[in-house]
Amino acid sequence: MLRLTELKLPLDHTSAELEAAIAERLEIEPAALLRYSVAKRGNDARRKSAIKLVYAIDASVADEAAVLARHVGDVHVRPSPDTSYRFPVMAPEGWQGPRPVVIGAGPCGLLAALILAQMGLKPIIVERGKAVRARTKDTWGLWRRSELTPESNVQFGEGGAGTFSDGKLYSRIKDPRHLGRKVLTEFVKAGAPPEILTEAHPHVGTFRLVTMVMSIRETIEALGGEYRFETRVEDFVIGKDDKGERQLEGLLLSNGEVLPAKRVIMAVGHSARDTFAVLHAAGVHIEAKPFAVGVRIEHPQRLVDVARYGPGAGHPILGPAAYSLAHQTSLGRSVYSFCMCPGGRVVAAASEPGRVVTNGMSQYSRAEFNANSGLVVDITPERDYPGGPLAGVAFQRKWEELAYVAGGSNYRAPGQRLEDFLGGRPSTSFGSITPSYQPGVTPTDLAQCLPDFAVAAMREALPVFGRQMPGYDHPDVVLTGVETRTSSPVRITRGGDLQSLNTHGLYPAGEGAGYAGGILSAAVDGIRVAEALAQDLLGQSAAARV
Repeated sequence: MLRLTELKLPLDHTSAELEAAIAERLEIEPAALLRYSVAKRGNDARRKSAIKLVYAIDASVADEAAVLARHVGDVHVRPSPDTSYRFPVMAPEGWQGPRPVVIGAGPCGLLAALILAQMGLKPIIVERGKAVRARTKDTWGLWRRSELTPESNVQFGEGGAGTFSDGKLYSRIKDPRHLGRKVLTEFVKAGAPPEILTEAHPHVGTFRLVTMVMSIRETIEALGGEYRFETRVEDFVIGKDDKGERQLEGLLLSNGEVLPAKRVIMAVGHSARDTFAVLHAAGVHIEAKPFAVGVRIEHPQRLVDVARYGPGAGHPILGPAAYSLAHQTSLGRSVYSFCMCPGGRVVAAASEPGRVVTNGMSQYSRAEFNANSGLVVDITPERDYPGGPLAGVAFQRKWEELAYVAGGSNYRAPGQRLEDFLGGRPSTSFGSITPSYQPGVTPTDLAQCLPDFAVAAMREALPVFGRQMPGYDHPDVVLTGVETRTSSPVRITRGGDLQSLNTHGLYPAGEGAGYAGGILSAAVDGIRVAEALAQDLLGQSAAARV
């Protein structure tokens, strides 16, 4: 099988034209093309008047060796990669040994638990929030009635923060073992649309994620896994091993139980601030890490479609358009778009009382009127929040509390028209673009709930982005604050064996540990950590990992 990449055809090509293009590119007769499948499909919209679909094709041909010989040195004609997943170890049949524990049931914890279950290790999953259906009702309680449930919301509960998002399933991580393919394959088994296996930028949306999460839970339980919902880890029992080094011994749970556990995957997500504090107090190595802060910015989706696709806007193959923008300011700050959600809405993502946080969400159809994205500014511990491993948490809370007050102290978010933001004056109303955030947006001055340097950086970047994408800086564009949970403010540092630097048996993983960003990268990290734990548990060295 051959992998042919960067094959470009017009938007409205036929299947016959695709087959002909494959044969022509491989320099073979049409009859020598035995069969083919689409490995990936994206688009090239740099020329809006002539948008192309870009394919990666797996093709079976009559004389593969001859084709490869003709294309020596051509990076776009190579043998197809082997993307199949192989378990590095398997528990003996009827395994009754110690059960690993996974803390958190977000994308990272979910895939870690699934892999452990598939290897026969019968994991226990401890999740502070509720099962996804009940959690969804609590989340709507904040959006519709301004009632926050601190343990069940956008951040906490089965499925993690990724459940209430655009459901993006692509990443820029290096993935030589094609673990991302394993993730997508399991998602399709759980009910995701099959096209996520071939689209260059796949997504699934919130409603589909809910049912997928439930399906994966059923698979884990059928393989002997056990879920403990509405159970928070209050403390870590840490002893000494035979060498006198720190060894995890168990978990103190919120129901008073001490759960014996010598191997635990920490997949708590980027908002588990109380757990970060408990880990720090227990002496687990933690350090502050960079993240970004800013706002959500909303445009009419039609404006984005036209700016991105020109005459091709609205074409059914292209769908709602996305964008990615970045600017290095004269102040030495990077301003960039983050977590862009075509045809979606800005959502309330608070997890602590008296604080306002925004995020973006889309359904699979991406059919709502507005597009939204984070508009964020990079920050670093050394420059912006010195003071220890948890200083970034305090920094986030400060601006979230100010946003709560600016919005009216009732979980409404503060918002501002772009023209007013650039002009340094409060907004008193909104124009042609209606904010989508619920439970509502209060027009005000966002400068009162953002760092001065972030305001200055965004004011410099917005006109630049307007030149890059016509209409981006339209006066009525809506900014809604604040976006503070772009990534974890801490890193629970781990070594080459993927365990904590100073606490054996603790496996930090995913976004909360500072090792991922987004659903796919978090899930891939969950697989890697599950494999490392299983090899340690079953007596295999990390060097033996495939």
